[in-house]
Amino acid sequence: MTGKRLNNAIILLGSNIDPEKNIFSALDLLGKVKNQSRIWKTESFGTKGPDFLNMAVEIETEMDCDQLKKTMIDCIEQTLDRVRTDDKNAPRTIDLDTIIFNGEVVDEDIWHKAFVAIPISDLTPSLIEPKTGKTLGEIAEKMKSSAKAELFLSVN
Repeated sequence: MTGKRLNNAIILLGSNIDPEKNIFSALDLLGKVKNQSRIWKTESFGTKGPDFLNMAVEIETEMDCDQLKKTMIDCIEQTLDRVRTDDKNAPRTIDLDTIIFNGEVVDEDIWHKAFVAIPISDLTPSLIEPKTGKTLGEIAEKMKSSAKAELFLSVN
């Protein structure tokens, strides 16, 4: 036994440039996934562009949150030709973001943006929003119609 602690991370994957190919390529590059959400189709956020496909995955890793970003997430984005521009909402081949790390929300978009809340709620529907006391499942359900989110594929 190594004695190293395994950390739990929930990562959001999103793509609106050749999204079917890039979501599954990112999944392959992530390696062993403990759990995964369904794939959701949502409207582009913040800028005009093609609809996004989004999904969430749960992984275990020995890396801390910063190492995960620098070592794995950035590498996958580079491998799949992610181009960053001044418009952070521009169309992209792939976008990976750590949303929850060891049970702690690290990206507050989870409570406000449908493309984050809906796939993450597939994995953690009972997560409580501290200000309102509502569950992520309740919040995501209300967002589905206003965001025109639709189930694209159930991959479980």
